[in-house]
Amino acid sequence: QVSELVQFLLVKDQKKIPIKRAEILKSVIRDYKEASSEILNKAGRTLQEVFGLQLVEIDTKRHAYILINNLPHPEGNYLCKDKDKEKMGLLLVILSFIFMKGNSVKDSALWEFLCLLRVYPGKQHRVFGDVRKLVTEEFARQKYLEITPIPLTDPPEFKYQWGPRAEKETSKRDVLNFVAKMQGKNPTFWASQYSEAEANA
Repeated sequence: QVSELVQFLLVKDQKKIPIKRAEILKSVIRDYKEASSEILNKAGRTLQEVFGLQLVEIDTKRHAYILINNLPHPEGNYLCKDKDKEKMGLLLVILSFIFMKGNSVKDSALWEFLCLLRVYPGKQHRVFGDVRKLVTEEFARQKYLEITPIPLTDPPEFKYQWGPRAEKETSKRDVLNFVAKMQGKNPTFWASQYSEAEANA
């Protein structure tokens, strides 16, 4: 059961969508429900020891899990899988923008910022395809971004914040170092972000 669960989790993680406990019970554990916690714990240990992946529960109400890469990140390479490098690069830029703007931005500000980078929400992008879909659907579904409606706005507006996967897979210190490198400044140049990044380190 344990090796079957490990394979199941590795396959599911390819899509980077949180895996629900109910799905694990139904698809893998089936007749061994009373041993489910033990099977999950053993699978978690195997993933850690063999693959350097950590099984983390990101939603305790719905019992949803994700796998996080626990191997040391080569500098600037966190969040990356080869074929997704460009997408992850865009994601890192979005996470940096959100953090530098006080951890929450309106959708209008985010699209304006992306337009400056010549990434337009309404147009097909050579690398990213439909950018609006990538950001509002894929990154949100993968729990990299939390998108919440702003009450009483007409037309409706949304605010973007870091999602639980972003919080677990990268850190504010990494993101600030990334911004500092891009701008050729010392991270301490941004005093309030620097103190927040150090407090969260």
